[in-house]
Amino acid sequence: MKNLFDRRLHPVRLDLAALDYQGRVEAERFVEGEVLQVAADSLAMRPDPRPDCPIDTEVLCGEWVTVYEKTAEGWAWGQLDTDGYVGWISSDGLGPVKAATHRVRALRTYRYPGPDLKFPPLGFLSIGSNVTVVGEAETRGLTYALLSDGSAVVGKHLVGLDDVETDWVGVAEEMLGTPYLWGGRTSVGLDCSALVQLAAQAGGIDIPRDSDMQEQNAGHEIPHDDPSAFRRGDLVFWKGHVGIVTGPNMLLHANGFTMTVAYEPLDSAVERIAATEWGAVTNARRLDTP
Repeated sequence: MKNLFDRRLHPVRLDLAALDYQGRVEAERFVEGEVLQVAADSLAMRPDPRPDCPIDTEVLCGEWVTVYEKTAEGWAWGQLDTDGYVGWISSDGLGPVKAATHRVRALRTYRYPGPDLKFPPLGFLSIGSNVTVVGEAETRGLTYALLSDGSAVVGKHLVGLDDVETDWVGVAEEMLGTPYLWGGRTSVGLDCSALVQLAAQAGGIDIPRDSDMQEQNAGHEIPHDDPSAFRRGDLVFWKGHVGIVTGPNMLLHANGFTMTVAYEPLDSAVERIAATEWGAVTNARRLDTP
């Protein structure tokens, strides 16, 4: 019997399911799961445990994942706490949970082996990543946050966990020119729905990951047959695509046409996309600000 649950949102397989689903689905076994934290800068999440499998999304440093299975090949199958996404990630990039104290607000910040920008960086953290700050140090007038893993980042690139941007659309606009990446969810490459999700989260608004989920559950529906009534921050949906209204007749979206985050006149986008497989506008929604 096939389980009729969206694999992206429900940790349910025919051979294994989360314990919470016992009595609701058929599976060979049910497990409670172990909550772990992403210790890597970011990890690709895939629908299958294969490196050649397309990326569904990415999980960011500091996010929690409930892991239900680990394989000898180094894969972990679990559910991301942030938005409930389910998939396979590298188990090598996971570690024990540490209470986060700050969030990365800069589009990205380098992690150094110590508090000095002249040190060769260990990697970088993208906007939306969570970190645990255990101290600070100043080198040549620049303050660094010392992290629990022994690395250091520039202190002014971080904000408190409760920090809320008053203009979340402005955060999305900062990503102008970022390359389009299918499944990407970092500031070096992202897709249309990740652009919306990351920017909205900076504004204190939690929304689902994929555009079809956002079309059903982000904010509330508004009429989409009169674009002149759109406000800054309204979301416009096509089949498999979403963009952000930034002003009169202007759309910002990560798209496969320019392969970047780009502005496009809304009427031009509507006409251009209508001539493709994505067709006409299907919906519009307005996010509910905190």
